[in-house]
Amino acid sequence: MQNIDINNLAILLIEPSAMQRKVIRRRLEKFGIQNLAEAETVAQAIEKCQTFTPDLVCSAYYFEDGTATDLVQRFNQMESMVESLFILVSSEYRGNELEIIRQSGVIAILPKPFTGEQLKSALDSTFSLLNPQEINIDGVYGEDLSVLIVDDSDTARKHLKRVFENCGVEQIKLACNGEEAIHLVEENEFDLVVTDLNMPVMDGKELTEFIRNFSNQQDVPILMVTSEQNDSKLQAVQNSGINSLCDKPFDPTTVKQLIHSLLSNYD
Repeated sequence: MQNIDINNLAILLIEPSAMQRKVIRRRLEKFGIQNLAEAETVAQAIEKCQTFTPDLVCSAYYFEDGTATDLVQRFNQMESMVESLFILVSSEYRGNELEIIRQSGVIAILPKPFTGEQLKSALDSTFSLLNPQEINIDGVYGEDLSVLIVDDSDTARKHLKRVFENCGVEQIKLACNGEEAIHLVEENEFDLVVTDLNMPVMDGKELTEFIRNFSNQQDVPILMVTSEQNDSKLQAVQNSGINSLCDKPFDPTTVKQLIHSLLSNYD
């Protein structure tokens, strides 16, 4: 499969403001983007994707016929959009408005206006996800690793699974909450556990405490990926026994670096 780079990256820009579309288009073109389609509304975007399959969707949050949350949910129902990545460009800051977007596996949330460096970082994350890069840690390759991913969001699980598959990881098991994860931990040996924090039935903190205190894999590295913004809650999580904490949306390159760091120190 041919790697995707600036020259063949297909982007769908969805923005209701003609002026904003022009500004963002110019920013993208400065980076060498050539294959770019545009839409002004949720309906136009859905229609455009019947004939145009983007590698990356770059979208505002508010439209006359809905929001980016509606857009993401519609895209998740379209088979042609399963592999497409999503960047939100918005001045929206309220956590409850952005939570579904954060949980959906969006690769970046850029402010309005955004800087060239912020756009470059988002594009770097895009290429990191689109182009597989094999992990090799002291002669151990991704295919040798066994990873457990725990998240109550189906789209988040798929997104995390894609990150690890692009690192060459083949042995991946999925769980939708901590209780389900415990059963898998009791039945399988894992080299890494990646978990969300806020989940029904049993959350990531409770799962971490169980693994550290009651499982037969008490020293397995645990990476927590969460959109939680409460500092006291995050501090409690850090004290529960996790090895590293990563925000949603996360930079796939950062996650890969964390994998290297965690597993390189794993005895």
